[in-house]
Amino acid sequence: MQVPFVDLRLQYRKIQNEIQQAVNRVLENAQFILGPEVEQFEKAFASYIGTKYAIGLNSGTAAVHLALRACIQPGDEVITVPNTFIATAEAITMAGGKVRFVDIDEHSFTMSPEKLSDAITPQTRAIVPVHLYGQPADMDPILEIARQHNLFVIEDAAQAHGARYKEKMVGTFGEAAAFSFYPGKNLGAYGEAGAVLTNSERVARFVRLFRDHGSQEKYVHEMEGYNLRMEGIQAAVLNVKLRYLDEWNEARRRHAQYYRELLADFD
Repeated sequence: MQVPFVDLRLQYRKIQNEIQQAVNRVLENAQFILGPEVEQFEKAFASYIGTKYAIGLNSGTAAVHLALRACIQPGDEVITVPNTFIATAEAITMAGGKVRFVDIDEHSFTMSPEKLSDAITPQTRAIVPVHLYGQPADMDPILEIARQHNLFVIEDAAQAHGARYKEKMVGTFGEAAAFSFYPGKNLGAYGEAGAVLTNSERVARFVRLFRDHGSQEKYVHEMEGYNLRMEGIQAAVLNVKLRYLDEWNEARRRHAQYYRELLADFD
């Protein structure tokens, strides 16, 4: 028998009525791009993580891209890890940066603070630690190194919704953080979606402008941007699922512990 890695159908059946009601609201009000459901999710997710702002986007890749665009200039070096999905490095080059890799810690599989300092050059402008599979990077030394060299920290939290580092939510440490809501994530939409979270008004304003053709008022464009807006239906789904995130995360921890116990003799 094949066991699915992620059974989204089973998850859907448990919240089916709530999902259908949420989607129907969008169909009734016809606010398919941005709109009230997106605004509600932005406020709820910012409150959940503990930041001032959340800006809904159409993917996690867009979130890393725009967080970087708000902080770096073309040609700047950005340090990240090779042990991540290609979108992390891809977003750096999309933002005009140059990727500089630093190795991972052999135990956590996240960025090695011990190796980070040696990777910094006069062209380095930002560091992108990746919280992989919900395992937070060791943020305290990373932030201290960044402070010493006056570098931005952009957290790639695409796989870390609800993860904590020393009792503090990831996504609250750097200048900005990028989250993905790809369907297979522990907080997943029913399509593509993402968000930038930040406490910086400057970053939040830039991302809001850039996601919507450089506009906050219809047909008034302050800058060139892209079409990277979150859809109303995806936000409606996320508004329902966010209420269950802590419960689902705890279930994952219980299941992981069960596997550890079963596999203890195979270490």
